[in-house]
Order: sequence, then structure tokens, then C-alpha cells
Amino acid sequence: MNTLLGQRIREKRKEKGWTIEQFAERVDLSANYVGDLERGVKIPKLETFIRIVEVLDVSADVLIRDSVPSASHVADDELSRKLSQLTPGQKKAAIDILNAYTDNIPYITK
Repeated sequence: MNTLLGQRIREKRKEKGWTIEQFAERVDLSANYVGDLERGVKIPKLETFIRIVEVLDVSADVLIRDSVPSASHVADDELSRKLSQLTPGQKKAAIDILNAYTDNIPYITK
């Protein structure tokens, strides 16, 4: 996993057009440490991983997706499975309920 994580960090850094030094400065790390991360020699602490994700502007699962299934894919699969078991009328009702819920999320979460 360390190597895959490092490869993905490198890939996202390069997509931004940043050198190791530029990226290291943005995440407040040494260029040597970033090089070690990208080669899979080191594993970042959670705090460092969060800074990397924020600076690269990616979700964490993009960097660790082979080790942890994407939460949105898991939820999408479960929702699809449940919807496939409904009749057309039940699907319409479920969509109406979902729309009512999502339209009111700001009010529900306060």
C-alpha cells in the first residue's frame, strides 16, 4: 500500500505541475520526506496525510482507494440494490421521499 499511496501522491502532484520542492513547501514538509513518501519508504502520519489531501485538493479515497473501498461507491451500490427490489410505484415514492429529504438537509442538520 505504501508504494501505491506514494505513486498516487506523485501522480496528483505532477497533475498540478509541481516539483517535489514546490509541493513540499505547500504541505510544510522537506523535499526529502516527500520523496520518501512518493517512493513508499515512509508512511505519513494522519495529520500529514490530511495536509497532503487538502493541498492536492483530492478526497482521501483517491489516494488510498485500493485499500479502502470508496464510501460513495459502497453507498451507491447499496442504494441501487435496494431500488432494484422495488416496484415502479415504490421507486417513485422512494425518489419523492429522497428529494424531500435532500431538499431539507440544511434544516435537518441544524
